Amino acid sequence: MSDRKNFLIVGGTSGIGKALATILDKDHHLILASRKAAVDGNHTHLIFDATKGELPLEEFPAQLDGLVYCPGTITLKPFHRITDEEFLQDYQVNVLGAIRTIRKVLPLLKNSAQSSIVLFSTVAVQQGMPFHASIAASKGAIEGLTKSLAAELAPKIRVNAIAPSLTNTPLANKLLSTDEKKKASDERHPLKRTGQPEDIANLAAFLLLNQSSWISGQIFHVDGGLSTLRV
Repeated sequence: MSDRKNFLIVGGTSGIGKALATILDKDHHLILASRKAAVDGNHTHLIFDATKGELPLEEFPAQLDGLVYCPGTITLKPFHRITDEEFLQDYQVNVLGAIRTIRKVLPLLKNSAQSSIVLFSTVAVQQGMPFHASIAASKGAIEGLTKSLAAELAPKIRVNAIAPSLTNTPLANKLLSTDEKKKASDERHPLKRTGQPEDIANLAAFLLLNQSSWISGQIFHVDGGLSTLRV
């Protein structure tokens, strides 16, 4: 089909990345990069640790139309107990991993008439929360990176970020491990439910595709109303 695009999803075999791959898989060529092997889907899969390894560009098409960087961390501790190493690890995964990936595939993104980069922040950057110092610090850097790159890479490459609240993914298993924890999470959100991977993936898909061609440099809060509503 003429509008078939090539998308790289880093972290595409779990959580939000997997949900996004499910949405896009039928109509587009996907390259999924993750630390674990894929078990289903009609796509190219690469074993890749963004904090350590190099993407094998010989496995890529000459043109990339979009990149989504999904890896993240949830380090929730009182500030005085977060070590330098934990701050650095969060920064490595959330920020430097994204930077290295973008730098590596930027020439391929430039080969597209218009391409899109989608990054991930967190509701905790805008909505101050106790015990979130490390994750909020690194994701705050992602929001700054998003806006800087959107300005620098315009008009050919659009850059946006999504800032979810707690979402029911494997990364959040410990925070949603009991019915009591799930209920508490539901009640904390004005829309009275915890986010599902598809809630976030649907917006990520929109930001990759031509329907969002006049949107860049934005931070989208998909958080059940948590960052702005008091009910």
